[in-house]
Amino acid sequence: MILTKVQYDEIAQCLVSVPPTRQSLRKLKQRFPSQSQATLLSIFSQEYQKHIKRTHAKHHTSEAIESYYQRYLNGVGRNGAAPVLLELANEVDYAPSLMARIILERFLQEHEETPPSKSVINSMLRDPSQIPDGVLANQVYQCIVNDCCYGPLVDCIKHAIGHEHEVLLRDMLLEKNLSFLDEDQLRAKGYDKTPDFILQVPVDSGRA
Repeated sequence: MILTKVQYDEIAQCLVSVPPTRQSLRKLKQRFPSQSQATLLSIFSQEYQKHIKRTHAKHHTSEAIESYYQRYLNGVGRNGAAPVLLELANEVDYAPSLMARIILERFLQEHEETPPSKSVINSMLRDPSQIPDGVLANQVYQCIVNDCCYGPLVDCIKHAIGHEHEVLLRDMLLEKNLSFLDEDQLRAKGYDKTPDFILQVPVDSGRA
């Protein structure tokens, strides 16, 4: 089904007032039943990433970080099982996974002798069981699984889809008996940029 600009704009406008959660995506599907889940998710992701880029800086000021951290501590102090971080992210209109990163980094700064490295934080976000605080680990996990635009779970899905498309493209090239170089071969030849495949012989459009 072809998506018109009017339809795209209508969906994009609807996204202005909804948080980037899977629950919101389900509501979006109910409102636009003629559109596929993949189409809605793609628009959802593109529009929300634009919003995050526009507002990223304000969430990373020292004042904002300290305010979020204190609100987190107060929230889990009242009820550690409640989705404090997820609700905070939705309230301030920021991606749950990115909010989890802010709070995790702030927590580690307070409890570790040395500032946490990016690799350590990424590892803990991929596997919250590594976080040395059970309550925070659970809070981070809730953010990760409920974020459909950012975070390690989304990255994993994107990687899997990309790999699937790469396999399909390879099969198509082989079926057409086309000579090509893949990423590994290009790296071995010293290429700085390595697309999935490069054709070794120009293709006649009539042949393709």
